[in-house]
Amino acid sequence: MTAKTPEQSKTIMTDLVLPSETNPLNNLFGGELLARMDRAASIAARRHSRRIVVTASVNHVAFNRSIPLGSVVTVEAKVSRAFKTSMEVFIDVWIEDRESGLRDKANEAIYTFVAVDETGRPIQVPEITPETKIEKERFVAALRRKQLSLVLAGKMKPNEATELKALFQ
Repeated sequence: MTAKTPEQSKTIMTDLVLPSETNPLNNLFGGELLARMDRAASIAARRHSRRIVVTASVNHVAFNRSIPLGSVVTVEAKVSRAFKTSMEVFIDVWIEDRESGLRDKANEAIYTFVAVDETGRPIQVPEITPETKIEKERFVAALRRKQLSLVLAGKMKPNEATELKALFQ
């Protein structure tokens, strides 16, 4: 199986925030943003694996900035690391200024997807070869996040989490 780059999975979705998608403060519902991020991330994971993918977990979501009614929102997703059958997908959310066209980062998230065959059984995915500085940083950090998740779920003993031990020694 040939390794791929994060860029090969890159997915960009741009849309407007409509009135039916906002809360009483006229900001995008958090759940609506989560759904948009899930769709973009699933496309990125599918592009990487070329398989059916299912959301395994939402590992991190940061709602750093509200997204007002009428905003142009861009969700960018890339596979940051591939494991045996799972893929971590990093998602950046941008708001475009209506007048200048400049973009500001509003939110980010990290989702995990598993590739499955036609019967729903996990199937191996290609490795990732990061290229840019940020891709390399996200790639390295993904293993720490995975080990932490496994330790918290009781699926890995803390003394086996090599990447976590390195943080504290």
